[in-house]
Amino acid sequence: MKKTFLAFFSAFLLSFSSQAQVLIVAIFGDELNSGKIEFGLDGGFNRSWFLNKTGAEGLNNFNLGFFFHIKMTESSTGFISTGVHVKSNVGASGMPVYAIGDPAFDQLYADGELTTKVNVFYVPMMWQQRIGKVFVEGGIQPGLRSKANDYFKVEDLGGELEYKRDVRDDYTRLDFGMVGGLGYRFKKGPVSTSVGLNYYYGVVDVYKPETENLKNSSLYVYARIPIGAGGKSGK
Repeated sequence: MKKTFLAFFSAFLLSFSSQAQVLIVAIFGDELNSGKIEFGLDGGFNRSWFLNKTGAEGLNNFNLGFFFHIKMTESSTGFISTGVHVKSNVGASGMPVYAIGDPAFDQLYADGELTTKVNVFYVPMMWQQRIGKVFVEGGIQPGLRSKANDYFKVEDLGGELEYKRDVRDDYTRLDFGMVGGLGYRFKKGPVSTSVGLNYYYGVVDVYKPETENLKNSSLYVYARIPIGAGGKSGK
């Protein structure tokens, strides 16, 4: 177990890069994807919203990261399911623009539309229970914000105008919420691609100004693809 967490945090310190994946494969060797420890790429599509934000619409995103499944006992069909969403955005679209204090800019974008994209490194920490090829999972999901941008868009006579504004100082560094869902594994063994659906419900107000109380939410449609050696079959 200590070896497992050492590899996980080593990968974390390597900024979740391809070097981290190589390190994990090298540490575990033949144990990787052989029944007790599963590792691979996790990615897909997610649609995010700001909870309690009047007039906000969903924002479509793509996400990519890696997953870890750690079997607790030899006979168990339960796993610790964790990993990192390395490339992951939350936010919302379709919102009215706001004034930034520049009269010319404010007049130009007065009838425009606002989209907010917040980049967050999420670390899901769930319990996964398998029932044949089907599994359910649920737990918590802390996150670390990196970037945040507002995009002002307006239709002009010459086409669409867009302005990007850095708003990272308006959003907290940390996010936290509950996550859970269900999925399907194409094989019962440890080396199996799976697909699933998870929902994240944020419980932390991530917007610093007191004018609004914003919480993140996101619906994930994903595929998990194992990477590394594969040995004896697991349940």
